[in-house]
Amino acid sequence: MPRRSAHAALRKAWHKGLNALTGQVMRAAKDVARGAQSAVPDLTKTPKHPSPGLGDWLAGVATGRGGMRRFRLFRPFGLTPGERVPLIVMLHGCGQDPAGFAASTRMNRLAARERCLVLYPAQSRLANPQRCWNWFDIENGRAQAEAALILAAIDQACVLYPADRSRVVIAGLSAGAGMAALMATTWPERFRAVAMHAGVAPGLATTTASALRAMRGDIASAALGASTAASAASMSSTAKPLDWPPLLVIQGTKDAVVAPSNGREALRLWAQASGATTERTRTVQRGRRLPMTVVDVGRGRAVNATLVEIEGLGHAWSGGAANASFSDPTGPDATAMIWRFFAKRL
Repeated sequence: MPRRSAHAALRKAWHKGLNALTGQVMRAAKDVARGAQSAVPDLTKTPKHPSPGLGDWLAGVATGRGGMRRFRLFRPFGLTPGERVPLIVMLHGCGQDPAGFAASTRMNRLAARERCLVLYPAQSRLANPQRCWNWFDIENGRAQAEAALILAAIDQACVLYPADRSRVVIAGLSAGAGMAALMATTWPERFRAVAMHAGVAPGLATTTASALRAMRGDIASAALGASTAASAASMSSTAKPLDWPPLLVIQGTKDAVVAPSNGREALRLWAQASGATTERTRTVQRGRRLPMTVVDVGRGRAVNATLVEIEGLGHAWSGGAANASFSDPTGPDATAMIWRFFAKRL
């Protein structure tokens, strides 16, 4: 009887921590949604197919030790038989689903123009009530199990559809960004590049409590595992760099959900792990879009990681659709920035 009581108390504490983690993200989403509804009075639900007329919106399921996850795949019209094209993996944030994420980022429109497939794994409400990827749940293995399911979905796309296994890139928003970074550092050989938009770098959280601290910017840099910590700590310009894929970080300076310091910490981790020896900073503003500061780090002329800090941007996809949650049309186009970063490495 005492064992059962202890187990029930542990489960209760876990759910309480999880609700605290996702609650602040959902409150931010409601604020953004209210603003969008006032700006667009005829706002309706996300259409079943977010990009009609541009390609097929295919459904699939990936299974593994972590259970099962559904996914959607966008396949542009006009691909020729036998053609193999790049695969862009897009991981949504809390409170989103594949259709909503595709509509807000407009990645399918870009993929139709550039001839790419886009994979949208979907988090289950059973795994997280707010559909957040459990990127932080390292200690009990939930994060790794979800990452393996996403990798299984990628493998399916490469087998069943004309995706080139050697040209896969991955991007995510918020919780999706944290999961994208985890996958890129766990299986670096599988990805040509990774993009994090408003996310926490891997290794800064292993539990719900540490994830909350990391999101607030209250936690110091942590190692990406013991062996990685030793390598990063001793890294120098002459040491062999860790083989992580190039990283693009996009972070708003007014983000109230993921502290802006997380973007700089992700850049620092990648710079240290890759043995970066150069750093270049520039400011950019395109038209009336929000201004941004761009920092490139690398070795020689090669850029290993780039941080884009957008002045005044909150917890939202920069330059996204005006009628979507977690989307700010006043920012520079994150979708275009991500593609330019990816295209140089495909």
